[in-house]
Amino acid sequence: MSKIIISAAIRGAHNIVGKAAAKLDAAIQKYGENQEIGFPNTAYYLPIIYSLMGTKIEKLKDAVPVMARCKALLPAVPAEHNYLPYLGPGLDAGLATLFAEEISEAIRYVEDPDFYVGGEEVYSKGDTKIWLGAAADTIFRKRGVEFVDGSAPGFAAIVGAAPSVQEAVDLVTEYQKKNLYIFCAARSIDGKTSVPEQLLEGGVQIGWPTRIVPFSPDIAGAVFALGFANRAAMAFGGVKPGAALKMLLYNKDRIFAFVNAVSQISDEWYANAAGCINWGFPTITNQDIPQVLPTGICTYEHVVSNVPMAELGQKSIEVRGLKVAITEIDIPVNFGAAFEGERVRKDDLYAECGGGKTQAVEWVTSKRMEEVEDGKVEVFGLDLPDLPQDKIPMRLPMAVVVEVAGRAFQPDFEPILERQIHHLVNYAQGVMHIGQRDIAWYRIGKAAVEKGFSLKHIGTILHAKFHQDFGAIFDKCQIKIYTEKDKVDEITKQARKVYKERDARVENMRDETTETYYSCTLCQSFAPNHVCVVSPERTGLCGAYNWMDCKASNEINPTGPNQPIQKGETLDEKLGMWQGVNDFVFKASRQKVEKYNFYSLVYDPMTTCGCCEAISAVLPMCNGIMTVNRDYTGETPCGMKFTTLAGVIGGGQSTPGFVGHSKYNVVQRKFVKGDGGLKRVVWMPKILKDELREQLLKRGEEEGMPDLLDRIADETVGVTEDEILAFLTEKKHPALEMDPIIG
Repeated sequence: MSKIIISAAIRGAHNIVGKAAAKLDAAIQKYGENQEIGFPNTAYYLPIIYSLMGTKIEKLKDAVPVMARCKALLPAVPAEHNYLPYLGPGLDAGLATLFAEEISEAIRYVEDPDFYVGGEEVYSKGDTKIWLGAAADTIFRKRGVEFVDGSAPGFAAIVGAAPSVQEAVDLVTEYQKKNLYIFCAARSIDGKTSVPEQLLEGGVQIGWPTRIVPFSPDIAGAVFALGFANRAAMAFGGVKPGAALKMLLYNKDRIFAFVNAVSQISDEWYANAAGCINWGFPTITNQDIPQVLPTGICTYEHVVSNVPMAELGQKSIEVRGLKVAITEIDIPVNFGAAFEGERVRKDDLYAECGGGKTQAVEWVTSKRMEEVEDGKVEVFGLDLPDLPQDKIPMRLPMAVVVEVAGRAFQPDFEPILERQIHHLVNYAQGVMHIGQRDIAWYRIGKAAVEKGFSLKHIGTILHAKFHQDFGAIFDKCQIKIYTEKDKVDEITKQARKVYKERDARVENMRDETTETYYSCTLCQSFAPNHVCVVSPERTGLCGAYNWMDCKASNEINPTGPNQPIQKGETLDEKLGMWQGVNDFVFKASRQKVEKYNFYSLVYDPMTTCGCCEAISAVLPMCNGIMTVNRDYTGETPCGMKFTTLAGVIGGGQSTPGFVGHSKYNVVQRKFVKGDGGLKRVVWMPKILKDELREQLLKRGEEEGMPDLLDRIADETVGVTEDEILAFLTEKKHPALEMDPIIG
């Protein structure tokens, strides 16, 4: 064990705890002990303290006993001679460090509320106000689930500044290609710069959508990364606040993270690194410091040093024991989920297809086996290298046609592959994609073209990824890309005819006439009792799966999370209950859930997990229900924000009066039909109204009330039942005349 490292960590911890204690005393003197503190827009209080100690810090006075605990955890500063170092005192010092820093950061929000900008903006070269602070629950819920479903295998916590801008860019790009998040805190100890600032200087965009998260210019920002990990354990892993050992083991086994210190290391940095070891997160650095090689807390070594910058990424992944599947696709730009959030801005634009300026369409269609040459990619018309330089940026029409053949392929699978085009094309660095079908919009950046990217590479991406992700349901595919206007218009006409047929096929499906439903147990890793059952008229509550998606998924992976269910005898047609579904749910929930209804939130509603897009709740005074989507962060008439609701009813519970569901489910015909259907909806956020406006208007007409949408209140009317009741009465909302919703 390294005496140098342990001694430095303990000294750093003493410094940090001493400063934080003085800051707490000063804050109490200035603001009073009842001053509220915490991280904004989160239900997790100060998450490290809350998760490990079970203590809810809501006011300054609540932090006083925790600060006393920090001081008690601190071991004595080691003597210069005759000191036998052990890891234990260093770990205690690390915990004291993190508790103290979390309190200090909470006080910062009081003293300087504008220091952190928060949000999910993308920052580019020239931006200076970039430090995000703690993630709001809306961001956490969206991003945290990626650490559970495997789309984000872990995160790299980078502190300091790389030796050069290019080395910072290279290291972060390597992590992005492996789909890792990059959490950044602390400028170099001379205060000159940091990795996020170097990335901006190098022309790399940062922010949550790019998976490069600049938490803080100070080392204390490490608490935002570790707090994020602990929130994931509580929300998705079922770990209860205060279960410290279980919390730390969950992080070691499930959240594959590590620390890279890429510039000179101070005592305070050592203290934070010691804290991270408690989580099983090792430190791998390019700096010349002693190593802590024995295993014990971390999977392998605890501290590995003197790693050249060019090898730091690979060594970090090796030391953490992280297994990353790397997608090798023969294109000249980087490719990975981390690039999905990139924007191609006007100044960087080389070519644009669609977006209302030209026509762009995407169409996946079935062919006979002999009609398809696997892997063949053709471009008909101008490709990017052919464009006249004096017309850059240039607008082009484009049609992307994917022709698929396979013995197991069915026409119902076409739209499933088609919807994947959006995500897969966006994974290419320097390419932006929005929309689908006949409203697709491509923007290709100058940097991508300079590296050799062409439209043909879109076909390369689709061929490779379709085979990797969907190879079980087809044998061959070829891609044809057209940029000639007449041909694009012709293909658009053909595709629209197919779209209409598809929509009619799905739209006309009914639960009553469909004998096979599908399960989805994907979320059982963090909600063990939750069983989602998907029918034609009730999409999965996460919004990611409809009936056809589940059918395709079962074809791809017959033993996977989407299993066919014969619904069996109808037990309650109005509420939506079937014997076959109940039997499956009882077994799949480990005998915890005996039954539930598809069409009711009042009587035995379906179980809910933390992934739901929206939550509905009964409003007794209004004789109706409200629904709130995840993106809305304000108050609601049931007295709870979305985050609170998700915490109360999530985890696989069936909670009468509440139910989680997808946003699209609101406009499906069977939405809470057993409780009165869409006419029961008396309140929803304006952003959800706007998003579903067209479908809501159509459904209102079907219900014989074309102005129903105008009778539904939103936050501009009020956020309490008292406030909205007058509006509902004035508008003669139908719920007020319906039978009592309860009783």
